Amino acid sequence: MAKLKMLAIDLGASSGRGIVGSFDGNKITLEENHRFTNDPVMTAGQFTWDVLRIYHEIKNSIRKCALSDDRDIATIGIDTWGVDFGFLDKLGHLIGSPVHYRDARNDGMPEYAFGLIGKDYIYNRTGIQFCDFNSIFQLLAVKRDTPEILDAAQDMLFMPDLLNYFLTGVKQTEYTIASTSQLLDAYKRDWDWELIDKLGFPRRLFSNVVMPGTPVGTLLPEVIGDVGDIKAKVVSVAAHDTGSAVVAVPAKNEKFIWISSGTWSIMGTENKEPVISEQSYKYNFTNEGGVNGTIRFSKNITGLWIEQEARRQWIREGEELSFSDLTKLMLVEKPFASFIDPDDPRYSAPGDMPRRIVEYCRETNQHVPENKGQIVRCILESIAMKYRATVDMLDDMCGEKLPAINIVGGGTQEKTLSQFTANACGRTVYTGPVEATAIGNIVAQAIAAGEIGDIWQAREVVANSTEICTFEPHDTDVWDEAYAKFRKVTGC
Repeated sequence: MAKLKMLAIDLGASSGRGIVGSFDGNKITLEENHRFTNDPVMTAGQFTWDVLRIYHEIKNSIRKCALSDDRDIATIGIDTWGVDFGFLDKLGHLIGSPVHYRDARNDGMPEYAFGLIGKDYIYNRTGIQFCDFNSIFQLLAVKRDTPEILDAAQDMLFMPDLLNYFLTGVKQTEYTIASTSQLLDAYKRDWDWELIDKLGFPRRLFSNVVMPGTPVGTLLPEVIGDVGDIKAKVVSVAAHDTGSAVVAVPAKNEKFIWISSGTWSIMGTENKEPVISEQSYKYNFTNEGGVNGTIRFSKNITGLWIEQEARRQWIREGEELSFSDLTKLMLVEKPFASFIDPDDPRYSAPGDMPRRIVEYCRETNQHVPENKGQIVRCILESIAMKYRATVDMLDDMCGEKLPAINIVGGGTQEKTLSQFTANACGRTVYTGPVEATAIGNIVAQAIAAGEIGDIWQAREVVANSTEICTFEPHDTDVWDEAYAKFRKVTGC
């Protein structure tokens, strides 16, 4: 077959990329055509997204296609982070800049919401874990503090849907991104109108929920006039970036555990129906939407952020060490000397991470790390043990031992952590692809084009298109003993 070309716009919290994906019927190849920084802006005490610049950079990526051999791209798909949104007035014009999920307006909003409506009520209907930046709380902050914005707003669109609207003029809400809002009925996979009404949100704000693979529309004449003559159509992919990453998990059967690994880790399994129970509530698991109506049953875990921030501190102190250098220092140190809970709030903010780790180990009467190798070993072994704790929760709630773990994303390049994960969890670990979000975006477009049948054929294509590494568990008895120590020290 002739190559099918598609453009993935992959937007992260600090950068964005345009990536051209080509599918020849068997493999997908990726080529980055544009990269740009994504820089939030603080103005008048409010932290916002520079969405118009993001839109400008998306058009730059499309323009580069129009001016190159990639002018024949068939479709365009956008994925972004979850929860954030913008408002449109009755003329379809943007009302202000979309507020960043880290803005201070979210402070205390969950408690305010629970004073209006029961916490159990919200979880039992939506199945979404509670975070103060969830859309439900952001929207409640707008209603409480700036109700005039809601009065003026005709529509509310999440970030990828807003950008799709700028390109096409079409307003619709993609399922996977909507599921991050904590305003979706987990079972019906549509807006929870009873919850929305109880919170006093105008129904007019919420556009139709569509599934990944749904066409959005053609580029507006004004966009074509700006970027050049290009006939690509915009389609909804799994617009939440983790949703796209999970599409790219090259699992071989329906029962598996996935980890989207990078600065942060998201770990879970894929279900056909939501799991909402006392256990899932206790363990703080979430039920977010996936491709083909699936549910991403998962939990957020602090990932390589701690090692990255420790390295930044050492660089600030004048020691420029690569991650490879740190691994070499770590491997000569004694295992299981000390542990931390990676999700302890003390590790969430930037700063002197090595000092915080040393202080925690001293407070908990453990061996106090004496050098960089011992600190890095403590970090990576602790992340692997946190994965083990999460795996135990998943097995408990699923009623069986899930057979394998698939790790995708940039964290797959930390091979030592992959081996530690296999050892700690006592099961085979498969890693790859690194570019999971982008390739998941592309295969969803190929499904929409009818060139790939479904998510399972897509996963076969991903496996054909990337190197998959395998890590078998070793020394599991020793790791089991160390896990008991980890649990005792951290309370996990």
